[in-house]
Amino acid sequence: MKLTQLLGASALAILPATPLLAQDAEAPPPCENCADTITISSWGGAYQAMQQKAYAEPYTEATGVRIIWDESSNEAVAKLRAMNEAGNVTWDLVDVLATDGIRLCDEGLAAEAEFDEWLAPAPDGTSASEDLGDNIVSDCHIPTNLYSTTVGYRTDVAAWNGAVPGDICAIFDLETFPGKRALEKRPINNLEWALICSGVPAAEVYDALETPEGIDQALAKLDTIKSETIWWSAGAETPQLLADGEAVIGSTYNGRLFSVIEEQKQPVAMLWDYQVFDIDGFIVPADLPEERLNRVKHFLRFATDTQHLADQAKFISYGPARASSQPLVGNHVDLGIDMAPHMPTAPENAETGFLFNYTWWADNRDELDGRFQAWLGQ
Repeated sequence: MKLTQLLGASALAILPATPLLAQDAEAPPPCENCADTITISSWGGAYQAMQQKAYAEPYTEATGVRIIWDESSNEAVAKLRAMNEAGNVTWDLVDVLATDGIRLCDEGLAAEAEFDEWLAPAPDGTSASEDLGDNIVSDCHIPTNLYSTTVGYRTDVAAWNGAVPGDICAIFDLETFPGKRALEKRPINNLEWALICSGVPAAEVYDALETPEGIDQALAKLDTIKSETIWWSAGAETPQLLADGEAVIGSTYNGRLFSVIEEQKQPVAMLWDYQVFDIDGFIVPADLPEERLNRVKHFLRFATDTQHLADQAKFISYGPARASSQPLVGNHVDLGIDMAPHMPTAPENAETGFLFNYTWWADNRDELDGRFQAWLGQ
């Protein structure tokens, strides 16, 4: 997949930062035979706060419907499997990464999305599926935003003697950049970075991971920093670890780092080198009762329309998945700063962006999760 294909409708920085004239989104029509609550699983932290402000609160204000939040999306696949097995699916809508959306779709745990029936067209009449374009990577996954997993680091580490991390391999350089690392407690991204920093060209990373030798090579590289690494499960952990000085460098989602840098004014900087682009969005659990499914579809049509996806960027530095939302992105709601330069798709940030292989991870995730967790336990 080419970079332009992956960025697709989300390449915000290519477009003017000045928003087009936009009217407030219209109130949704009445919802017939619909549940009076909706339970959404998301990620907590700055991301969930964005969802709350961009479209959940406006939806509740317009409809009176109560939204119940769960913060378990990092465990969405395992939890939905368990709920399905128990015959008690309590979630109505789940925010997941594209690769997990593919897995849940393949396993029959997510409903196929009728994109052009469920979602609103663009203001000019363009269908939702065309407006979302190449950001649709699964029949079940409704993309809402493009983000990246990248690296932040403290700017005031005395032991670094003025050295500044210049590339992703600073994570593995304990001599120049001593101190605790923070990395996600899963193989995704870590294996890719480990191979790149052990000499594998980025274009050959997934070919290497197809072999036992390639996996061994990646884990051997991670072995070099294992004793100095704090392993995180929630995206909010690394920003907190950096802010508290418990870690000096670590990975998390670019929006979380934007928050700690620009909103909290912590002595932290962003390292965009080999940021891993990804797509986030919603899946609907399969076989929901009719009243709950009707409510979900009603909410989705509202939350994923052109204006509300553009509104996401007022609160977090993630690019909206709709092409029609791009010209409506302007300034941060509180800080007043232009959000385009803070997007992962900005040309200066995306220069060495790494293309995450959704289908490869969907096919190999369970096996490598097991291998990675076994390695962690050694």
